[in-house]
Amino acid sequence: MSLRAFHLFFIVLSIVLAGFFSAWLFGRYRAEGQIAFALASLAVQAAGVGLAAYAVQFRRKTKNL
Repeated sequence: MSLRAFHLFFIVLSIVLAGFFSAWLFGRYRAEGQIAFALASLAVQAAGVGLAAYAVQFRRKTKNL
């Protein structure tokens, strides 16, 4: 496995982890009603979107490697 593929694998794994963590935080918000959980869920979703954008940029930049 090349270093490029390994890096992309971990980016995708991080996006999936962010999705599960965001869902867990939202569940905690629904159970307890604390706004901090909702805000943290939104922050983790934003991080997931940022990771997805980074993955696309990285894939384009390293296309010919």
